[in-house]
Amino acid sequence: MTEWYNVGKIVNTHGIRGELRVISQTDFPEERFAEGTELGVFAPGDKKPTLVKIATSRPHKNFMLITLEGYPFMSDVLPFKGSELKVHEKYLEDLNDDDFYYHEIVGCTVFDEEENEIGIITEILETGANDVWAIKGVNGKFHYIPVILDVVKEVDVDEKRITIALMDGMLS
Repeated sequence: MTEWYNVGKIVNTHGIRGELRVISQTDFPEERFAEGTELGVFAPGDKKPTLVKIATSRPHKNFMLITLEGYPFMSDVLPFKGSELKVHEKYLEDLNDDDFYYHEIVGCTVFDEEENEIGIITEILETGANDVWAIKGVNGKFHYIPVILDVVKEVDVDEKRITIALMDGMLS
């Protein structure tokens, strides 16, 4: 089964020349939105993408402004508003040993250092200083764990298992 991964959300058009305003959802915007990059546009509810190629891109305020090959006018790209931009799995970059893609972390089961199950990671929040994992606890309560060296002790994405060191008050 072919997998696609989010790299951005098209929130609006920009000007009359077919530019799209994109909220980047990747740590690699300079690569994901580079000229010639192939992406899939997934309209809300679509299972299959419209395949596109980036013609131009540039940062603008908190957005990326992109144009797509073969879509020169605003009227051409207007139907893409509200769509997700995704990259095909074959274009994912190899990461350093201690770096992981979000899709590798979400769904992992979290344990403390005494092997007690804490819960499952449901979401990753970007806070600026460090990421925070939202963990749905075995009791149904959500816990928010900072992704810092003092807390995260071991990550095994193949086994979908993460071990953390609990700090006082972390699960209250």
